Amino acid sequence: MKKVLHIINSLGIGGAEKLVADIVSSNPATFDVVTLKETNSFYEKTLEKNNVNLKNLGNGSVYNPILVLKLIPLLRKYNVVHVHLFPALYWAVLAKLISFSTVKIVYTEHNTNNRRRNSFLFKVLDNLIYSKLSFIGSISEGTTTNLKRHLPNIKIPIQTIHNGIDLNCFNSNNIDLKKYDYFEEEDFILIQISSFRAQKDQKTLINALQYLPETIKLILVGDGELIGAHKSLVKLLKLENRVLFLGLRDDIPDLLNYAHVNVVSSNYEGFGLVAVEGMAMNKPVIASDVEGLGDVVKNAGLLFEKGNSKQLAQQILSLHNDKELFGIIAEKCLSRAQDYDIKLMINSYFKIYKNYNS
Repeated sequence: MKKVLHIINSLGIGGAEKLVADIVSSNPATFDVVTLKETNSFYEKTLEKNNVNLKNLGNGSVYNPILVLKLIPLLRKYNVVHVHLFPALYWAVLAKLISFSTVKIVYTEHNTNNRRRNSFLFKVLDNLIYSKLSFIGSISEGTTTNLKRHLPNIKIPIQTIHNGIDLNCFNSNNIDLKKYDYFEEEDFILIQISSFRAQKDQKTLINALQYLPETIKLILVGDGELIGAHKSLVKLLKLENRVLFLGLRDDIPDLLNYAHVNVVSSNYEGFGLVAVEGMAMNKPVIASDVEGLGDVVKNAGLLFEKGNSKQLAQQILSLHNDKELFGIIAEKCLSRAQDYDIKLMINSYFKIYKNYNS
């Protein structure tokens, strides 16, 4: 099979970025990767370590339309390109149209919602851009449903292809239990791993601590433009001794194992890969009951109403106070994680590539 090119905004920390890194690393000789912006991230280093041909188009804004011109000569080298996220989607399609390329564009829809869908202008543009795709892979049932609702007349094939993780990497049997000592041994530790931006909702989790015993502590992993506001909130609520900001990390399995409960508080989420990672570590997961994420966690972990810090606190307290319930939920989560083996996702995409890569 001729090489497939993946195009994405960057390889910073995120679910889409991890999906690209995982697919490409599964068979490095089959893929090349182009990012609109260099980040020098963990995922970039992983691809370079695996001898993947990685090209960054610059260090400026990913919204610079000049990037369309930079993509044109690249498209000529491939039969299939796999695109992720906005604006990479727009730039790749425009590059195809301007150059009269016959390249087939596979696109992965990563979210159940985005700000473009609230704009009439962007709805018109989305109709045009999506009509030029060859195939759309959607990461959850909720993501598929919402995309069809947004573009009801779309004729492009859409298939739900769930995200997946390497279950071998998220295995509590492989973890050093004594690696960290951030809190006291008797503390009950929560963790949320997510970027600090509008989509995520660490605020609700921080607020929930007010209703919980002081021995319940929180680790927040990630970075982003809203991290300062969240640090200010922690200070305002006088929770500095109970909340730890760790920034970007590449030891996620170890941190998940160190914590007792993995919380995924989000305003909207196409899938919620980190929820599955926590499940695979045999940890209870508590998540916002939003489309996509709720589909993954329902009937395994616990759900709470988006933005409801008191209900979230009640769910946390139920696991803190009831060891039997804690064990039952952890076991259900571990069982659910088996449904999201990365091999299933990769095999699905390889079938798509082969259909178009002749």
